[in-house]
Amino acid sequence: MTDVMTEGSSNKVTIEDAGPCRKKIVIEIPAEVVSAKLTESLDTMIHEAPVPGFRKGRAPRRLIEKRFGASLRDETKRQLMSSAYAEAIEQNSLKVLGEPSSESFATAEVELGKPLAFDVEVEVVPEFDMPSLEGIKILKPAAEVPEDLVNEEIDKLCINEGSLEQRDKAEPGDYITGRGTMTGKVKDDEKTFHDIEGAVVRVPEKDSDGKGMILGVMVDDLAKQLGTPKAGDTVSIKVKGPENHEVEEIRGTDVTITFAVERVDTIIPAPLTDVIAKFGLESEAQLRDGMSSRLQQRAETQQKTVMRQQVIKHLLENTEFELPQRLTAGQAARNLERRRMELMYRGADVQQIEEHIAELRAASATDAVRELKMLFILAKAGEDLGVQIEEAEVNAMISQIALERGERPEKLRQELIQNNRVQSLVQQIREHKTTDAILDKAEIEEVNADDFNERMKAEGEGADKPAAKKKTTTKKKASTKKSDD
Repeated sequence: MTDVMTEGSSNKVTIEDAGPCRKKIVIEIPAEVVSAKLTESLDTMIHEAPVPGFRKGRAPRRLIEKRFGASLRDETKRQLMSSAYAEAIEQNSLKVLGEPSSESFATAEVELGKPLAFDVEVEVVPEFDMPSLEGIKILKPAAEVPEDLVNEEIDKLCINEGSLEQRDKAEPGDYITGRGTMTGKVKDDEKTFHDIEGAVVRVPEKDSDGKGMILGVMVDDLAKQLGTPKAGDTVSIKVKGPENHEVEEIRGTDVTITFAVERVDTIIPAPLTDVIAKFGLESEAQLRDGMSSRLQQRAETQQKTVMRQQVIKHLLENTEFELPQRLTAGQAARNLERRRMELMYRGADVQQIEEHIAELRAASATDAVRELKMLFILAKAGEDLGVQIEEAEVNAMISQIALERGERPEKLRQELIQNNRVQSLVQQIREHKTTDAILDKAEIEEVNADDFNERMKAEGEGADKPAAKKKTTTKKKASTKKSDD
């Protein structure tokens, strides 16, 4: 516990640990400061408040106190607390993340002649020593594009450009659209967490082991619980809320997802000739050349990604500091947004991204804390290396992601702004620049993809993905309405 009497401030401030990455700040504002602020606020109210039957500034003080006293004290309390909190944070150099929480704010009262005491808890950046960033041994896999991958991507393109055909009854791989609600008991009260019109769910394919996603949650036996419904059916899915969900009340809660099916669709792939014509190409060979170029660029992105992951692995293994065993909602949300941006950068499609995010929500606490630790380490490394972000770099990243998604950069930029993801994008760029700066100081050995995969396997877990891209299942949304993320 640390008592602090800050120079230039009459407030008494006590700062103590409230757990890993959390501080409790207890602040007492002296009685004379409270009285002066209350008197000032009341004087201002007397001169400005309109009171029927009196000219402005002429109403009796007691009448003003009776009519506006409660709201005036609340506003004065808010101003005093806000100012004292900001002063304590600045003058004690606390690096705060997110918004403070306080149970005493609502109960504290301001009165003439009495001090105002309250406390807040804040999440802070941990303090730790960084390992050396020089000479880290890194393997650089060859950026190869297998021919079967070109075939796979062309098949995927035909599906993405295909048409929807409505069905009477769903089959594995089909899409159902409808209204999805998620409910559960919180302290014996039934609560609705989500109520989404136009939600889209894909019926798990036969090779998925029955696992699938609904309303952003992975369900191990979704195929069994969902069945093969038809329009007009209502199905009920029961699942345990994932431990790292960004909505804390969902975590570990027995939730029920009710889905009222409005329509069922399957995707009919577009003929290759139609796809060639749509993109203004002259032949299949021209399409294959263009696809090969795009995949080569993606392979180079993946090459850079696995090198960056080796840097991160080294930093994680050689940096020690304490973190909370269970993430807060804010921490979980930051983890998910960080991974979402990384997957967008790698060229994953929307369905793949949302499925991966759902899996992260259900990940173990150890994995979630590892993600948070990585965020803090890269932030400190970037600060130590003086990494700065330019507007042109943000525009370049948006253009690259838009190209992968087949969208206009302006449309993607607007989407990021509307979803409050621009800061996550900036953070992703900063992390990339940080790891690239470390790679510039590294000892790099070039290897082919097979050797890379074998050596990473021998080390345990060198990267999230191998150098050679695995075959993935092609997916497409069945509606342009709001999806189940």
